[in-house]
Amino acid sequence: MLTVFLCTVLRISTQQIIFAYNPGKLPDVPPMFCLIFYPFAMKRLLLLFVLCYSTGINAQGIELGFQVGGSNYIGDLSNNSVSLYMSETHFAIGGFASYHFGPIVAATLEFNYGTISGRDSNSSDETVRARNLSFRSYLIDAGLSAEIYIPGFQPYNLYRPISGFLFVGVGMNAYNPKTVYDGQWVNLQPLGTEGQAAYSKVTLSIPFGVGMKYAITDGFNLGLRIGARKTFSDYLDDVGGSYVSYPELLASNGELAAALGNRTGEFLNTEPVIVPTGSPRGDGTASDLTFLAMFTVSWNLSDNGLVGSRGRSKRKTGCYN
Repeated sequence: MLTVFLCTVLRISTQQIIFAYNPGKLPDVPPMFCLIFYPFAMKRLLLLFVLCYSTGINAQGIELGFQVGGSNYIGDLSNNSVSLYMSETHFAIGGFASYHFGPIVAATLEFNYGTISGRDSNSSDETVRARNLSFRSYLIDAGLSAEIYIPGFQPYNLYRPISGFLFVGVGMNAYNPKTVYDGQWVNLQPLGTEGQAAYSKVTLSIPFGVGMKYAITDGFNLGLRIGARKTFSDYLDDVGGSYVSYPELLASNGELAAALGNRTGEFLNTEPVIVPTGSPRGDGTASDLTFLAMFTVSWNLSDNGLVGSRGRSKRKTGCYN
């Protein structure tokens, strides 16, 4: 179907060219013409496409920037992974470096520092509130992402100064959950509040999200980057499995682990509540999510199409005119 269409276009174009040089009756171009000249025309058309595309992707360059915003999380202590509480949003800061392969594709390496937290007292569900657990942790986030710009970002001479983008990549999160007990911050990971061996405080993650970038000048950009990180740990909040009964946990891991493993007694203002070993403590999900929403400020550094016209012509080139 495509071949028939292109042949028709080729025949009509040839008729118009002949008519322009020899006014009068519109000449008839036989179908055999298409069979003879179609391969030649297609080669020239493909070459034209490659040249146009090469001109577009020549807009390469390095972008460096910093970002500030907020961090949050969804997990067992955000209403059993159901709610995202804005009251648990914390300040986050970071930096990034991007390499733009062209106006469409870029690779970004970023590093961020923030805080995540959660507490059962945020929930309106009395069963969740009675669990009475809480945590707070720093969040170290690093990742390498591929970015796809739609419709394309080319700040040179403000040619395409604004574009949205999608990103996905691979990264890591580091964390260390703590909680307050008797007025003191306590590290939860060494205690084994579920009778488990000490879990790793570093997890792989998959960052993904959306953003927007706007070139104020061809060397300076503002933007917004909103993304989630799917982690491969369910212990960012120290909750991920089942209860161990109070006497059993007391005997195996000590008094502090037993006290923080089940805090329902504190909520009810009673002695420690004893539940059978194996009773659900977490919500059953396999992993926690972290979130970063960041405002970005960046500079385009390399003088190869992505940045300003320092000593260059203002004339646009290529097939994007």
